Amino acid sequence: QVQLVESGGGLVQAGGSQRLSCAASGGIFSITGMGWYRQAPGKQRELVALITRGGSTNYADFVKGRFTISRDNFKNTVYLQMNSLKPEDTAVYYCKAVANMATFWGQGTQVTVSS
Repeated sequence: QVQLVESGGGLVQAGGSQRLSCAASGGIFSITGMGWYRQAPGKQRELVALITRGGSTNYADFVKGRFTISRDNFKNTVYLQMNSLKPEDTAVYYCKAVANMATFWGQGTQVTVSS
């Protein structure tokens, strides 16, 4: 079992920056990839960014050039640096980990971008 705890959400003005963190514990050595997803009210959960164990990354088109996903293997933590935030980035952001062909989710953290 992998446990994920997100932090770093909150209220930010449009054009501002925010960094989310996702700390993993439990079966961390079996994690093959981690990522960030988000879900806005009335919308489906969507992919934001992914990072593999080897460090390869993948981004949704709507965040390319603005968001950066990274990981600190010593701290078992994945980060999402969000710059140039827009009101449409407002959502609950969830951390996801894949381990032993199972998927684990964090509880989510709210990000609200005011115009």
